Amino acid sequence: MRAVLDPNVLVSAAISPAGPPRQILTAWTNERFELIVSPSVLDELADVLARPKFRRFITTATAVAFIDGLAADAIIVTDPPDPPSVSPDPDDDYLIALARVARADYLVSGDRHLLDLADPHPPVLTPRQFLDQLDT
Repeated sequence: MRAVLDPNVLVSAAISPAGPPRQILTAWTNERFELIVSPSVLDELADVLARPKFRRFITTATAVAFIDGLAADAIIVTDPPDPPSVSPDPDDDYLIALARVARADYLVSGDRHLLDLADPHPPVLTPRQFLDQLDT
């Protein structure tokens, strides 16, 4: 199984030791699925984790190590050029395009703009739904 995780899921996994996002990363490190990332996903993750409001949850050094670990061990796919307009939030379109180009089975997100899409390809699941899918 292959999945793209929205940077919001990766941020949650990085800053919280419990909960579905962290459980998803544990499942990935246990080789239960292949994680797909792109330069844009890693850049967005780095930008968010560098914000001062996250310092109380994660140090800069730990954030850098987290991102470096993803870059070293996940499958990196080149960002698709000119993603089609699919989501009400144009900033989310690259994730859908990435999931399609990478032939991901799922896009995992907590973003309502993505979760509320009608019949997306690939399907968009919440972190909890994705964990349930891994268990079937």
